[in-house]
Amino acid sequence: MTIVNFTPWTALLGGIFIGSSALLLLLAAGRIAGISGIIAGIGSMPDKRWRIAFVAGLMLMAFFLFDSDGFTAPSLERFSVIRLVLAGLLVGIGARLGNGCTSGHGICGMGRLSWRSVVATLVFMAAGIMTVTLFGLGA
Repeated sequence: MTIVNFTPWTALLGGIFIGSSALLLLLAAGRIAGISGIIAGIGSMPDKRWRIAFVAGLMLMAFFLFDSDGFTAPSLERFSVIRLVLAGLLVGIGARLGNGCTSGHGICGMGRLSWRSVVATLVFMAAGIMTVTLFGLGA
């Protein structure tokens, strides 16, 4: 197995940015930066604006990154739109059932020292390790 494009410094920098952003949102606005919770709360009237701005910022940044620095967006021609929509719905349902997604528990929940998030993150990691062990790395 050969690791291609291993970039620990940019990964570390990205992690620092994500963690700092989550902390800034928590300290400045008293809000948790869990994406599934933010999206689920878009329907509530009092704080709809910041949630829409947050999600729009995530999507705009993805388009900006894919348009610069040599990143290329994955071709949608390879995927069925129906399968993508179904996959997105299943991930969303799973995130709601689990009271958050992997990144929400791992970054925001563990950052707040939530025991539920610590347990959830350990389960996510164990499931990932078992999956890679059983099915290989696909190399």
